[in-house]
Amino acid sequence: MKDYSVTQKERHSDVTQSEVHHVIAFAKISRKRKEAMQMPLQLRQICLVAESLAPVIDDLTAVLGIHPCYVDPGVGAFGLENTLMPIGRNFLEVVSPIQPDTAAGRYLKRRGGDGGYMVITQADSKATQLVARQRAQDLGVRIAHETLRKDWHLIQFHPGDLEAAFLEIETDAFNDFTGSWMPVGGLGWETLVDQRRTIDLIEVQLQCEDPASLAAKWGSIIGALPTPENDHQLVPLNNAALRFIPIQDTRGPGLSGLTVSVTDRAAVIDTARSRGLQVSGHDIHMAGVRWHLKETQAST
Repeated sequence: MKDYSVTQKERHSDVTQSEVHHVIAFAKISRKRKEAMQMPLQLRQICLVAESLAPVIDDLTAVLGIHPCYVDPGVGAFGLENTLMPIGRNFLEVVSPIQPDTAAGRYLKRRGGDGGYMVITQADSKATQLVARQRAQDLGVRIAHETLRKDWHLIQFHPGDLEAAFLEIETDAFNDFTGSWMPVGGLGWETLVDQRRTIDLIEVQLQCEDPASLAAKWGSIIGALPTPENDHQLVPLNNAALRFIPIQDTRGPGLSGLTVSVTDRAAVIDTARSRGLQVSGHDIHMAGVRWHLKETQAST
């Protein structure tokens, strides 16, 4: 079994002065983007849940060509272990229960195995986050968990009310869509970004009983109007889309698919097949999720 532990500062530690200087320098990279028009919420992280962590991380890293960047000891308080991996400037997390009677364990049982768990976004300001919080409360959507530590504030909205997944909205001292991100300890992950095979997360598929109704609810919280596309509904984020679709299988509502941009779809599919994963056309089935592969040239 591989050791996925990463030696970095503890996730909830304070930001040091040296990190502040690092963030200022790193922010210059994305200044042009910040000056351009952008939507107020960025898809910053997807969380998957798995019965067993190591085999899923093995598949994800081998097939997608991504690398572990952080292990958060803080999730142990919830009876979990995890690993995070950057995909471009955003992140893929896998959590797994390490004790009985956890929320993640109950979710695994309810959906019949591994799969999608959370849609985690970053707001461009505290004001944007608090407006979304109020919109959710006005709709009767419960807050499942909320943490406020100095400038870092995360809010998780209850999947029982949002049907298909948790929705999380975070802010921090910087609100830099391509920089510091507290779930991976702030900074220090940048050198582990590898886009030679997988470039970015570009779409999340959420299957549900009534796509129009659920898209309207999520869109109201996010502050974005859904757009119909046949029997699907699209809710835009700054860098990606949430696609609400009719239920496709026997597992019920949930985060059922992810679309990623890749540089060589055939290579990704070949690796998936070599690992015994199911392949259907341009899609692969991995970690309880259908991965849609969109071939795109990496930017230079």
